[in-house]
Amino acid sequence: MREPFILETRQEIARPLADVFAFFAAPENLEAITPPWLNFRILTPGPIRMERGALIEYKIRLRGIPIRWRTEITGYDPPRMFIDKQIRGPYILWEHTHTFEPSRTDDGRDSTRIVDRIRYVPRDIPHWVPLLGGLLHRVIVRPDLERIFAYRKTQIARMLDP
Repeated sequence: MREPFILETRQEIARPLADVFAFFAAPENLEAITPPWLNFRILTPGPIRMERGALIEYKIRLRGIPIRWRTEITGYDPPRMFIDKQIRGPYILWEHTHTFEPSRTDDGRDSTRIVDRIRYVPRDIPHWVPLLGGLLHRVIVRPDLERIFAYRKTQIARMLDP
């Protein structure tokens, strides 16, 4: 397998760590922070208990193509972090580490730093045509992911920041 790409985003939310982690530990909130153009739906019957080994099945529509996606929670350390890893889906590798760090606002209130770190290798990059694969990543895959995570940051701020 080729070397994974890394996408990392950071966001500060003026809410206590426990509140922010609780929001992310409820998989049903994922629909609210995922862009509508992905037509994201959780297929796993709820309630889903977040814990190491939990399996969550989703359905998305990526550029018009329906895709089923299954992830496993491979790391779970509340309220500090959890990791979801794709078992089946559009990537050869997708490992999303969510970390939550306590911090303070300038006026001394509790806040939380959210860090999303994704290690990924897209399926659509032909290993036999490295230049084409790099171009597909730069022109389609990476911009799509950046757009998705920009939307996500906006929604998280809207829903969690007072």
